[in-house]
Amino acid sequence: MNKERRKALGELSDKIAALRDELESLKDEERDYYDNMPENLQNSERGETAEAAIESLDSALDSLDEAMSSIEEATE
Repeated sequence: MNKERRKALGELSDKIAALRDELESLKDEERDYYDNMPENLQNSERGETAEAAIESLDSALDSLDEAMSSIEEATE
C-alpha cells in the first residue's frame, strides 16, 4: 500500500474514532437514564426499550472497534 492510501486510511480511522467517542457518550447517557429510572419503570416497556437501545449501541461500538482494527491491519 502506498503512502497516500495509508494516510487516507489513517484519516478514516481518526474519523471513526471520533464517531465512536460520540456514540459511547450517547450510550452512557442512555445508561444513566435507565439507571436513574424508578425500578417500576425499569421493568416496564420504557425500561426494556432503554435496555435494548443500550445493547444496540454496545453492538455498534464493537463494530466500530472492529472497523478500526481492520483498517490498522490493512496499513501494516
